[in-house]
Amino acid sequence: MRAMVLWEQGRTARPMLEAGFPDPVAVEGDVLVRVRATSLNYHDVFTSRGMPGIKIPLPAIMGLDCAGEIAEVGAGVEGWSVGDRVLVDPRNRVEGGLMGETMHGGLAELCRVRAHQLIRIPDHVSYVDAAALPCAYGSALRMMYTIGGVSKGERVLILGASGGVGVCSIQLAKLAGATVIACAGTAEKVARLEQLGADYAVDYVERDFVEEVYALFGKPSRRGAGMHQGVDVVVNYTGGDTWVKSLRCLRVGGRLLTCGATAGYDPPEDIRFIWTFELKILGSNSWDREDLIRVLDLVASGELRVIVERTFPLEEAPEALRQIENREVFGKLVVTP
Repeated sequence: MRAMVLWEQGRTARPMLEAGFPDPVAVEGDVLVRVRATSLNYHDVFTSRGMPGIKIPLPAIMGLDCAGEIAEVGAGVEGWSVGDRVLVDPRNRVEGGLMGETMHGGLAELCRVRAHQLIRIPDHVSYVDAAALPCAYGSALRMMYTIGGVSKGERVLILGASGGVGVCSIQLAKLAGATVIACAGTAEKVARLEQLGADYAVDYVERDFVEEVYALFGKPSRRGAGMHQGVDVVVNYTGGDTWVKSLRCLRVGGRLLTCGATAGYDPPEDIRFIWTFELKILGSNSWDREDLIRVLDLVASGELRVIVERTFPLEEAPEALRQIENREVFGKLVVTP
């Protein structure tokens, strides 16, 4: 089969197109999926670079998120048939492992998965839209709803709002009835965030988002009216030098939600804000199967839009990865093998 294969890791490592990579073989409990779409995430950048403490068996096929139709059903598998349209939950929750990392992923014509990883795709949801969901939209839903409890009337500041997690978080916050302040790094992205539904959008390169929050909602303080100033929730999955600034935006009792650290996992800290303002730091780790099903239902009902900026053929997957690494993307990029 044709596959994009990672043979080494490092700053300059990129997957290479292999025309004759061995087809996967289905054993008991397996299903082979003919991949129709796979989306890339910043996690794939980390996989290609190498991550401390995580050993990736090489050669590896990246691509956490994939969708397609069943090409072969292994022994012992019930309830699934050849031709069924399926989304793959990238996390193997029984034996362990993650697609595109410790298990071969979706940047190939065929992918072997365990049957319990399959989720049926509604007829009117495309393969491209389905493939864009697990890592970004599943993580966003778990962070915003399952863990974060974002609700009507709250003020929510979203950093890194132009990526896959961000564009979903904006929509989920608006569905919940919240007021959204979204941040991005270019004027073009800011305009698109406003079109997506953000009530306020901030170019953090040109303007200090902390000062923008204070101008809109006041500066938080421990007493009087200031206890209710600032924002109720900050979504920060970037880390880096935005971490302490995020704390400064929160009202008394506010919540900081995080599901990652794309700009650095060990930022400077100032825990005075945490105890003084009785802040809550809530971590959200990827998604559960129920989160993916809920996301699919929201997409199928039309309540949630899947923002896919561009699709690429398999041989152009390295270019898609480069664009993600350089933060040139609004929403999601999808590869169609």
